[in-house]
Amino acid sequence: MSAREGHVEHAGGSTWYRVAGGGRATPLVCLHGGPGSTHHYFAPLEQLGEERPVVLYDQVGCGRSRKAPDAQWSLRLFLDELDALRAHLALERVHLLGTSWGGMLALEHALGRPGTLASLVLSSTLASAPAWAAEARRLRDELPAEVREVLDRHEAAGSYDDPEYRAALAVFDAGHFHRGDTARPELARMRAERSEEAYRAMWGPNEWTMTGVLAGWDIRDRLGGLDLPVLVVRGAFDLCTHDVAVDLARRIRGARLEVLTESSHTPVLEETGRYVGLVRAFLADAEAA
Repeated sequence: MSAREGHVEHAGGSTWYRVAGGGRATPLVCLHGGPGSTHHYFAPLEQLGEERPVVLYDQVGCGRSRKAPDAQWSLRLFLDELDALRAHLALERVHLLGTSWGGMLALEHALGRPGTLASLVLSSTLASAPAWAAEARRLRDELPAEVREVLDRHEAAGSYDDPEYRAALAVFDAGHFHRGDTARPELARMRAERSEEAYRAMWGPNEWTMTGVLAGWDIRDRLGGLDLPVLVVRGAFDLCTHDVAVDLARRIRGARLEVLTESSHTPVLEETGRYVGLVRAFLADAEAA
């Protein structure tokens, strides 16, 4: 399958992108999570390039994209980056898929640019940062006592970069981020190229401690303004828990909720066939409607 890559320059920095495929259907733009992760785990979505262009990119400050030295970490930085990308690629109307933090960005973009989206896929994501952090704290509290002791000790000391703390976080991630081979290439590349600076500036030191720009972010009372087809997807063992996903879906008129029973926070990698099939069918249905 053919693909082209490039950079778009904007006030916030320089953003690397990749456009895979080139079918005639409406393009799909994919927003990765983090903040500070990379596009790599979206590789299976390039299969959709058989029928439509699939646009992947590394958000500002991570992967092959850079943040301008004088740019400040903010929600506006990422929204302006997405606007610049769409303008550069002449994407007047698109489907938008966002996972985790990328879903937050997708919701903000959809509310700010009504009428320019054909549909939204909200994957393992949220509408309230405080509610997400509270659910992450609940999942943390279900860890074995010896793991919680390590987390408690280092969080009290603020030693978030200590190898012992990182090892304890890996236990949490094995249950709720990726329930599979963590050495697979997509995840290895993401870990190598992710931006810890972006994550901590925007969110905090971990999923249950919010100290960044997004602390207090909550758009639940704005979701009634969305008027387009919406698919909400989560894994059964996801950081996006049942309560988070149900609350998101019920606030969006006509939204459909799907749960992938063998997955956690990366169903695009954990149940690739079902995930890609769900997205493919949903996009086709949205266009037919």
